[in-house]
Amino acid sequence: MAKESVKARQRKRVKIVAKYAEKRKALKDAGDYKALDLLPKNASPVRLKNRCQLTGRPRGYLRHFGISRNMFRDMALQGKIPGVRKASW
Repeated sequence: MAKESVKARQRKRVKIVAKYAEKRKALKDAGDYKALDLLPKNASPVRLKNRCQLTGRPRGYLRHFGISRNMFRDMALQGKIPGVRKASW
């Protein structure tokens, strides 16, 4: 499980990216790279990291579900993810 500070930092970045998204797009379309440099560093979507919504784990992230492979397996076995069940043949 990731530290709470790491998860909080990620949530903060997500808010900042959403806040500056339109302004960044307008500046990029205009080609005003000097003004783009003056925006906060965390306003860039490149700085976001895919992390598990539940644990904050950065590796083994399943984009479709938004959680890590470990949490996906646990939740699937408990029947908490609709339409997913363990394969057997």
